Amino acid sequence: MFKKILIANRGEIACRVIKTAKKLGIATVAVYSDADRDARHVELADEAVHIGPAPSRESYLVADKIIAAAKQTGAEGIHPGYGFLSENEDFARRVEEEGIVFIGPKHYSIAAMGDKIASKKLANEAGVSTIPGWNEAIESPEQAVQIARDIGYPVMIKASAGGGGKGLRVAFNDKEAHEGFASCRNEAKNSFGDDRVFIEKFVEEPRHIEIQVLGDAHGNVVYLHERECSIQRRHQKVIEEAPSPFISDATRRAMGEQAVALAKAVKYQSAGTVEFVVGKDQSFYFLEMNTRLQVEHPVTECITGIDLVEQMLRVASGEPLPFKQADIPRRGWAMECRINAEDPFRNFLPSTGRLVRYMPPAQTMEAAMPVPAGGGVRVDTGVYEGGEIPMQYDSMIAKLIVHGLDRDDAIARMREALNGFVIRGVSSNIPFQSALLAHPDFVAGQFNTGFIAEHYGKGFRAEDVPHDDPDFLVALVATVYRRYLGRAASISGQLAGHNLRIGTDFVVVVRGEAGEHTHVPVKIEVAGNTTTVSVNGRSYGIVKEWRFGSIRATGTCNGRPFTAQAERNGVWYSVAHNGRRIDAMVMRARAAELLRVMPFKPPADMSKFLLSPMPGLLVQVAVKPGQAVVAGERLAVIEAMKMENILTAAQDGTVAEVLADQGESLAVDQPIIRFA
Repeated sequence: MFKKILIANRGEIACRVIKTAKKLGIATVAVYSDADRDARHVELADEAVHIGPAPSRESYLVADKIIAAAKQTGAEGIHPGYGFLSENEDFARRVEEEGIVFIGPKHYSIAAMGDKIASKKLANEAGVSTIPGWNEAIESPEQAVQIARDIGYPVMIKASAGGGGKGLRVAFNDKEAHEGFASCRNEAKNSFGDDRVFIEKFVEEPRHIEIQVLGDAHGNVVYLHERECSIQRRHQKVIEEAPSPFISDATRRAMGEQAVALAKAVKYQSAGTVEFVVGKDQSFYFLEMNTRLQVEHPVTECITGIDLVEQMLRVASGEPLPFKQADIPRRGWAMECRINAEDPFRNFLPSTGRLVRYMPPAQTMEAAMPVPAGGGVRVDTGVYEGGEIPMQYDSMIAKLIVHGLDRDDAIARMREALNGFVIRGVSSNIPFQSALLAHPDFVAGQFNTGFIAEHYGKGFRAEDVPHDDPDFLVALVATVYRRYLGRAASISGQLAGHNLRIGTDFVVVVRGEAGEHTHVPVKIEVAGNTTTVSVNGRSYGIVKEWRFGSIRATGTCNGRPFTAQAERNGVWYSVAHNGRRIDAMVMRARAAELLRVMPFKPPADMSKFLLSPMPGLLVQVAVKPGQAVVAGERLAVIEAMKMENILTAAQDGTVAEVLADQGESLAVDQPIIRFA
């Protein structure tokens, strides 16, 4: 076994690998860029080496710097994590040539399976059913359009070295094929240093189901069941679960055996994932093989009890797998939600900045530790309160993982855990995750990869979050207000006869857009630890268990436990539960009447400006002052979190002034262009 390893990655996966290494008594070396100088993985590792500026192409993607850091520190092995150099054949070969162990598959396996074009050819030769497509690198957008026409729309344009949704577009017509080719090529070059692109038929209404495999240096390969990854947005997985609620035992076994056969064909040694697209009749087609550890590996660890990082380390050190196929259990149900720094109410645009508050839910499971028999909650993260979410890397804040007795239990645990996950300073996709978990089709297991596009195709709005009892939120606001009022009334030294008197009748004024507030009369009564709020003919007896100033609010309502979030901002109170949030004031009836006649001050008219929808780097301004533009025309390109975002004209017009320079770092809502 290794004495010391270097982790050629950052963020939560670097922290995850460190946990298993510590369990096995292995010293760890972290590498970091300028942006990650104070990152959590640097703090957790035994040693850390600086490898360059913030852009990944100048730090985490520079093989020479990674190898030099390993030699400098005496690391015997390099674990690549996922992304960056994890599926880079040349890097794996160079590591081995330098006398260091690459903690992953051999370079020839990466060459055969990590390259999407080569892997499809090999799968065809092995008699594996594959999706129709053009498996050679495409040279021009015109060629891409012609190939797409030959295959028939819709088609999927994919970077050969792609992964994680980078360098991938779906095109439904010639224009989208032309533009998608260029965008895929640029993203692939920036993210992976390889701009080859190919095209395949896009199977409509597909399921995305993947098989986890493990192979060793002694010819043993097993599969560790499947993961259901069909809940995706822009080809990025949002919720993953194991097992799948869709496939039968027979399909599971057939997919697993095919994945094993494919892995054996390339002498696969390490953890890897064979991805399939599955039709509604349970027919399945080989999609690609990811020759690395997957982001969603924790759900497999939960249902099997097997530490995948540990097995990677043991296989890399020459040990045989300690179990046979028949020994691998499948217990309970696991789910993972990717908690990302993005604003779901602004079309999921990246949200960078400082984590002013970061309070994950209480954890009863931990990576690298045994899975509790009764299930639990686990958080894998690379951040901490007060840390930065930099714009140069992906948007992941944490992975929230739950393990339950069955699927319904897992969904319930996940919803409760999301309720208690406090993030402030940046926006997160937690409300969206809550909405997905509550959707009837998701609960029933009836979905495919088009689920989010179908149900949230026009974007995500606050009213899209279902809540089985909206009046509970009103009652919770009233309870929080009454607690603050009670504290004020108890302050000593108040002038006799003029002390604060608290009544029972109030109005909760729920904030609406354009000043269209909703007025809800309530009656609030306190007896001991119970605050009883009457709303719309229903009574809510709320027992509080949280402190003043604490955002996470726990307690019971009519005897049932709940977890929510509540905070005071001046005269406004905010509460959130099951993804739904309301902002409200609580006041006497007379004050509420006067509020109704207060004039509404609308925000400034910014319709003549192109505003930056997110923080990011302005990489291109495509227009000049005086230029006429038409609706849909490209105006600017902003890069954030490894994704290119093209801003187009909403209507015809003329450019009056360009207000930001190419190469400038933009804040959210910063004006870029003013129109005449």
